[in-house]
Amino acid sequence: MLVSEILALKGSVLYTVGPQHTLQEAVTTMTDLDIGSVVVVEDGKMVGLLTFREMLSALKRVGMNWREAKVSGAMIAKPVVASPDMEVEELQRLIVEHHQRYLPVMDGDVLQGVISFHDVARAMLEEKSFENKMLKSYIRNWPEEDEISGESKAAAG
Repeated sequence: MLVSEILALKGSVLYTVGPQHTLQEAVTTMTDLDIGSVVVVEDGKMVGLLTFREMLSALKRVGMNWREAKVSGAMIAKPVVASPDMEVEELQRLIVEHHQRYLPVMDGDVLQGVISFHDVARAMLEEKSFENKMLKSYIRNWPEEDEISGESKAAAG
């Protein structure tokens, strides 16, 4: 399975904030939309990624003034990215090795979407479910022994 297939299942809606926005604005956006990350965009280009993990780290660092803190001070400035033609196994390896639950998907300089650990798990579950249905269908339609030996005799004769 390719990253592009996971994006197709997920959809390509992107949620963004600017680096000058406050963490308060980012938290409001993320909670209102029930999402775990936002892409940080400046001048039409991705400059970072902000997840709840980075927000919690910023909260610990800046304390009670977190609402006024800027996204630029909390975001991952150079997130690990995936490419659309990447195999899911490689994507999973990146997620685990870099402890990054959300990966932007870039096709060259173009941001295609963001894939989360949850998106990968859901896509893999759907793929396994489809494979199970196909195998069960195949087993139900398995030819009888007589049909198999009859075909062999007819082919040999």
